[in-house]
Amino acid sequence: MSPYRILSMDGGGIRGILTACILERIDESVPGFLSGVDLIAGTSTGGLLALGLASGMTPAQLRVMYQEFANTVFADTRLDDMRDLGHLIGAEYSNKPLKLLLEHYFGEQSLASLSEPGRVLVSSFDLDNEGKTPNGVRAWKMKFFHNYPGSDSDGDQLAVDVGMRTTMAPSYFPVYQGYIDGGVAATDPAMCALAQALNTQTGGQQLGNIVLLSLGTGYNPHYLTVMDADWGLSQWAPHMLNIMMEGGVSVVDYQCRQILQDCYLRINPPLPIPIGLGSITNIPDLIDLAGSIDISGAVEWVSQYFLED
Repeated sequence: MSPYRILSMDGGGIRGILTACILERIDESVPGFLSGVDLIAGTSTGGLLALGLASGMTPAQLRVMYQEFANTVFADTRLDDMRDLGHLIGAEYSNKPLKLLLEHYFGEQSLASLSEPGRVLVSSFDLDNEGKTPNGVRAWKMKFFHNYPGSDSDGDQLAVDVGMRTTMAPSYFPVYQGYIDGGVAATDPAMCALAQALNTQTGGQQLGNIVLLSLGTGYNPHYLTVMDADWGLSQWAPHMLNIMMEGGVSVVDYQCRQILQDCYLRINPPLPIPIGLGSITNIPDLIDLAGSIDISGAVEWVSQYFLED
């Protein structure tokens, strides 16, 4: 039996170009490995990469997309800053340029029409479920858009809309159709992808048949030297967002390693300098990092687990 191959890609804004470049290098070393992927999962910028791959784009084309359109998507003006009081009462960037970009690449494609190379799973966060649950409770919740067949399929959803819903990071972009960035709870969607693959109504796989390649967007190393700090809100506030987001990614990595063991590989290099979600001036640094890291182990792993029949 052929293994069930999952490719999972983290959120991280402009740092998604690092993921695209690493994928490009692996694809050059192991030609055709992406054609055997059964499920592509992504959050935020990783969600855009997932949709792009599923629509037939190559990693090289995705890299070029980031290079050519980053300045447009992450454009800011003094007038906008004045209107938003320095982003205190408004998003840092408009989401209109991103939507135009996605319409250019995806057109009217629905999730059901995306079939190269496999199924897709894209995370987002629904701010109001409108009580559409078995118990009728109205609340916000995570939402995972997928194109598996079945009663809960999102195959009719436009790729453009799903791409927008997964990338609307709070304070960076406005809310889109009631959804915000899936990274608020699932920056690393690898465990979500594993759950989807194991679900008998969708992937229908046995655990021993799954292999999972997880790609991060690089991490900014953080640490605190305090040993017995008696801190309150003002001291913890500057650190809590990083702790929660990076801690959540670490939890997913631990879970996948424990469950899948050798059938799991995570690539997420440390960043040489702090790089934010919209730091377009650091694109050359991200490309250089992607070209400098040693991927020989990843090439060997992919050759063994993704090409095995």
